[in-house]
Amino acid sequence: MGIYVNPDNTAFEMSRFSDIYVDKSMLISKMNAVYRTEKRYICVSRPRRFGKSMAANMLLAYYSCGCDSKDLFSGLRIENDRSYQKHLNKHNVIRLDIQKFLFQKSHLNIFIDKIQEVVIKELRKEFGDCFEINEYGLPGVLEQIYGHTKKGFIFIIDEWDCVFRLAKEQKEVQEAYLGFLRGLFKGQDYVELAYMTGILPIKKYGEHSAVNIFKEYSMLDTGRLAGDFGFTEHEVCSLCETYGVDYAEAEKWYDGYLLGGMHIYNPMAITELMESGEFKSYWTGTETYEALKVYIDMNFDGLKEAVAAMLGNARYRVNTRKFQNDMTSFQTKDDVLTLLVHLGYLSCDRAAGEVFIPNQEIAYEFLNAADGSGWDGLVKAVNRSAELLENTWKLNGSAVAEGIAIVHNETASMLKYKDENSLTCTVLMAYYSAKIYYVNPVMEFPSGKGFADVVYLPKRNVDKPALIIELKWNKSVQGAIAQIKEKEYSAWLEGYTGEILLVGINFDEKKGHTCVIEKLVKL
Repeated sequence: MGIYVNPDNTAFEMSRFSDIYVDKSMLISKMNAVYRTEKRYICVSRPRRFGKSMAANMLLAYYSCGCDSKDLFSGLRIENDRSYQKHLNKHNVIRLDIQKFLFQKSHLNIFIDKIQEVVIKELRKEFGDCFEINEYGLPGVLEQIYGHTKKGFIFIIDEWDCVFRLAKEQKEVQEAYLGFLRGLFKGQDYVELAYMTGILPIKKYGEHSAVNIFKEYSMLDTGRLAGDFGFTEHEVCSLCETYGVDYAEAEKWYDGYLLGGMHIYNPMAITELMESGEFKSYWTGTETYEALKVYIDMNFDGLKEAVAAMLGNARYRVNTRKFQNDMTSFQTKDDVLTLLVHLGYLSCDRAAGEVFIPNQEIAYEFLNAADGSGWDGLVKAVNRSAELLENTWKLNGSAVAEGIAIVHNETASMLKYKDENSLTCTVLMAYYSAKIYYVNPVMEFPSGKGFADVVYLPKRNVDKPALIIELKWNKSVQGAIAQIKEKEYSAWLEGYTGEILLVGINFDEKKGHTCVIEKLVKL
C-alpha cells in the first residue's frame, strides 16, 4: 500500500460517511464493462464541484488491492451488480492527482520526471527487483513488471488537464505532457483500465492525436455517464424532502444543466443548500474564469452582446466543433462560449445548438463579473427591470419606452445600436426580472403567419399575462402592433386561457424609443 501505487480507501471513506452522500456507485458497473477491452480508456471532463474527485476516489477504493472496501460499499447499489465481487479490491492501481505535482509554475519543467520518480520508487517496494530503469521511464518499467507478473494496472488520474490551465501559453510543455500520456497508454498491454478526469476535454494537437484513444464524456457529450456526475432531479427532490427545502425554489436557483437529456444540478451547491437552508450563490471563483474575464471585457467578436442577451434569459446559437480544448486558441466568440460551457458558466442544448445561462446562481456570477470596467450600466439596467416589467403589466407604454431608453443609454458602451438585433439585446436585458415569472423567452416564435420577435410565456401556476413583443427599427410602433394582429402571432396561443399583452417597440435613430401596449381582445 502506497500513496500512488495501490493506495488505501481513506478519501472515499470520508465521502461515504458524510452527512450528505448520494449513491453514484453504478459508475463502477460501467467501468467494469470496459475493463480490458478496446474501450478501456475513459476521460471525464466536468466543471469544478461536480463530483469528479469523489468518483475517482470511489473507483480507487473499489479496485485497489491495497485496501479492503467491502464495508464501504455495503448497502450501495453496486453491491447487487453481477460484476461487483469480480473486481472488488483485486487490482493494482496507480492513482495520480496531477495538480499535486504542479502547485507552482516552476514545477512545469520537472513534473513529468517527478511523477515517474515517485511512482517507480513505490513500484520497487511493491514488486522488488523484477525491473530495471531505462530510457523509457515509467512505461518501460510497467512493461517489465507486466512481462514478469502478467498482472496489469488500473490508472486513475485526477485533474489531468491542470497543465493546460497553468501553462496556457507554453506549447512545448503541453506537447511534452501529451507525449508522456501517449507513451504511458497507447498500445500498452499492461493497461487494464485508464480513467482520467478534468475540467477540459483532451487538447487537440495534430501529431499527438494518439491520445484520442480515450472516449471522452464532456459537458457537450455526456453519453451514458450523464447521471453519474452531478445530482439528478430525483436525487435533489429526495434531498429537499429530507431536509425540508422548497424544491421549486431549488430548481429556480440551481437547475439548468442539460446533460444527456437529463436536468443535472451542481452537487456542491445542493449540499451547501441542504446544510444551510439558504438560497444564494455558492459558486466560488476560479483562476480559469478570471483569465477568461479578460476576453469578455475585450468584447471578443461581440461576446458582450451574447452575454447580455443570455442574462435576459435568451439562448445563443453557437458552433462548438472548432474549440481546441484550451484557454488560448480563441478565434471566434463561439470558442469562448464553448469554454464557458466546459467551465460550468453556461449550459448547452446540443439538439438546438444553443447555449444559455443555466440558473439564478450562475446569473449572479455573471452580474458579479459585470460589476466592473467594460460593463458600464449593465447592473443598473438589470436593477431597473422589475419596474419596467410592472409598467408593462400596467399597459404604460410611455414608461416602458422610457425604461428601455435608459437601459440603452446605460449600456451604450457595451451594445452598439446597429439594427434590430441590438434592440433585441436591450429588450432582453430590460426584461431581466421576467425570469421570476416566465419561462425562457422564445425568440422568433413560430405563430400564425410569421414569427413574433420575442414571446414570454408565464410559468405554470403564475398569474401573469403572456407577452408578445414585436420590435421595429426606424419604422413605427403602430406598425409593430398592426403586424402582430395582421400576422395572427397570437394564434399559436389559442389554448392559452390567460391574458395576452401585445407589446410594440420601435427605435427611431432621431426620435428614440416608443412603445405601445394593448391587451388582446379574444373573440
